[in-house]
Amino acid sequence: MGAAETEEVLFERRGHLGLVTLNRPQAVNALNASMVKAMLQQLAVWADDDTIATVLVRGAGDRGLCAGGDIVAIYKDMLHGGSRTADFWADEYRLNSLISRYPKPYVAFMDGLVLGGGVGVSAHGSVRVVTERTRTGMPETTIGFVPDVGGTLLLSRAPGETGTHAALTGAHLSGADALFLGLADYFVPSDSLPALAEALESSTAEAAVGRFAQGAPDSALAAQRQWIDAAYAHHDAEEIVRSLRAIGGEAAAAADTIEVKSPTSVKVTLESLRRVRGLSLEEALDQEYRVGLRCLAGPDFREGIRAQVVDKDRNPQWKPATLADVHESDVEGYFASLEDRELGLAALAAGH
Repeated sequence: MGAAETEEVLFERRGHLGLVTLNRPQAVNALNASMVKAMLQQLAVWADDDTIATVLVRGAGDRGLCAGGDIVAIYKDMLHGGSRTADFWADEYRLNSLISRYPKPYVAFMDGLVLGGGVGVSAHGSVRVVTERTRTGMPETTIGFVPDVGGTLLLSRAPGETGTHAALTGAHLSGADALFLGLADYFVPSDSLPALAEALESSTAEAAVGRFAQGAPDSALAAQRQWIDAAYAHHDAEEIVRSLRAIGGEAAAAADTIEVKSPTSVKVTLESLRRVRGLSLEEALDQEYRVGLRCLAGPDFREGIRAQVVDKDRNPQWKPATLADVHESDVEGYFASLEDRELGLAALAAGH
């Protein structure tokens, strides 16, 4: 079987391997609606195909697996008051759920940039491979948004408060950090990935990865855990920033980082992480959908994309402008029921 009809994501059968290649290298393979729909459809077909033993997802080009969702498309949709973004997220979150429940080994090459939506198509898989080139994370607070694609759940499960630190700062994390956080399983040198992909055509995923996996370098995040756990234990973002400042050094630098993010995003992200503990992935995705639609309606998401990606002045004017100006009632509103617009993934999963 050759490449599929859509050029933005390619599907191939190689031996007993189903190969998915995200194919927008000029945009670091950022996900759009048609790519997500195509993946949902093909993965469903391969799940029931006895001749496919393993699925592999990788990115075209040498810059990374996936830099996230297509935020320029989201920005244009917001400007025109459209509903395409809500529809895109609904499909994307269904894809995240499918990946997490996939009946066959789902191998993800988390090489290069793996951000936001890229985490969603990789970190819910069963065999997650990072390299020395991996730069991953959930940088949503930088653009006035909140981690989604199940990212709030993944980060809430990280050791201590390290996931809270990663979420609020939006930090880029190394492959070693991803292993420490629980976002990945194996470290393989990037120059071994082509040989590993070839081995997956005939070997089991376990045997193939076992041949190429190596010990990872030390995680910088793991080394910072003591001050991270101390500072981020608070349930109030302003208290977290004060604690980071009191500790000084690397902690104070983290406080500086948090204070330039959208104050609303920081507080809603913190509340999301606290609420999601103990939930299923589908319950987490339902919550992220509620929060996401509220972000679409608010000012900061649009302003953050404008400042970072459209005008690139890196000078967003957040509203409200400070953490102190974001009230508890404002945050609560992000989690209110969407009534008939609820995504309902948890109810769907319970019905299976």
